[in-house]
Amino acid sequence: MKFIKLDLLTLLISLFLFASCENASTIGLEIDPNSAVEGTLVDTLTVTSRTMMDDVTSTAGLARHPLGILNDPIFGRTESSLAMSVGIPSTTHTFGTNPTLDSAVLVLNYGGEFYGDSTHTYTIDVHQLTDNFASDEKFLSTKVYPHNNQLVGTKTGRLFPTTKFKVTDLVTGGKDTLKSVSPQIRIRLDNAFITENIVSLAASDLKNNLTFKNLFKGLHVSVNPTGLSGNGAMMFIDLASTNSNLSLYYKKQGTTAALIDTVNINFPMGENTSIGPVNLAGATIKHTYTGTPVQTQLDNPNQQYLVTYLQPLAGLRNKISFPTLEKFSTTTGNIVVNKAELVIDVSAGTDIKPFETAPRLALYRYDIAEQRKAVEVYGGETEAIGGYFDSTKKQYVFNVTAYVQNLVSKKTKDYGTFIGPIPRNEFSINPSLSSASRVVIGAYKKNASAGDNVMKLNIYYTKVN
Repeated sequence: MKFIKLDLLTLLISLFLFASCENASTIGLEIDPNSAVEGTLVDTLTVTSRTMMDDVTSTAGLARHPLGILNDPIFGRTESSLAMSVGIPSTTHTFGTNPTLDSAVLVLNYGGEFYGDSTHTYTIDVHQLTDNFASDEKFLSTKVYPHNNQLVGTKTGRLFPTTKFKVTDLVTGGKDTLKSVSPQIRIRLDNAFITENIVSLAASDLKNNLTFKNLFKGLHVSVNPTGLSGNGAMMFIDLASTNSNLSLYYKKQGTTAALIDTVNINFPMGENTSIGPVNLAGATIKHTYTGTPVQTQLDNPNQQYLVTYLQPLAGLRNKISFPTLEKFSTTTGNIVVNKAELVIDVSAGTDIKPFETAPRLALYRYDIAEQRKAVEVYGGETEAIGGYFDSTKKQYVFNVTAYVQNLVSKKTKDYGTFIGPIPRNEFSINPSLSSASRVVIGAYKKNASAGDNVMKLNIYYTKVN
């Protein structure tokens, strides 16, 4: 019995020594000695990557909507305007007797994301939509929402996405006070326009959201390109917040003809669902790549370049593939993948302010019907796959152990594998519309040297019978 135990121990030690001696490369993952992975390392498998346009997607139901113009020396020009419905404040609201509008303010609450330059002057224009916005069904990112030529509101000035405002809080029967509100854009609208189209409406027109929206079609908001200097910016607006609204300040006759009440009433807009049928918002996003290296790659989809491009706002993604993985698995026979990581370097010199690098990339695949599916992860936790930007190493790392194991075992077929930029704390395999951070990444290089910005697949494996 003692000899059997001794022989077994000797065999196990020999296997571990044999595995460590078969390491085929010294260029690979930087391994923490405390978590070193045993097995053979291969890091020379070809990885192809191609820049391609991302899918057109719905812009309804977003946590925040993009608004702005961004001029990027690498990625070209990105523009996004907003269309939004406006709803009634309540089914019992009335403007009372002899209402006189003091002011109307379109309030757009910042959504916590801002990308670009806030130090320049921007002009934001407001028009009325010509169609009932709420009747749209898909709200696609390429949808253009027609609007009247009449300018009903405009604001010119700097943007303050992190600065709180002080506004007057009207107190009925008491003294008005100043209150602090969240960072927002406040645009004065034309009094005559609001009086004619809202304040002067019959009481019956304010009792039902559908009736009101057929009369007041909604608003279109855009950044005016005239006079825009610098790189511009993409701001993100929280239209689901009650802080985003159409705020009306008006006077009406009180209980007697001599008594005048000053009133503030807020009409909900965008994605706010507090009243009646859902209020909606959509964005029109346009990318112009003419004259950029991005356009060159889009025009030559079969060529491998030294770098590729990723851009949110339904912009650019990468299709990646592993053309030598099948041959590798056939040659090695049955293997257990101990660890597999897809390592992606950021191209040096491309993450300079105000164009910060995307904080995270999403990795996903197609099924046989070309529908997006999450890449397999041991334990089923999507967060475990990684893809976060390492600002020290200037790279992203994905844990693709389960995915590679399924590919070499032929449990999964590679119908297409993709990467795209997403916000750090909002994982999604769909095109991201809630961030503007883009990134230029390295590509596979057969004879990579230290310091090269590349994309590579590192696999630690053990052969089994």
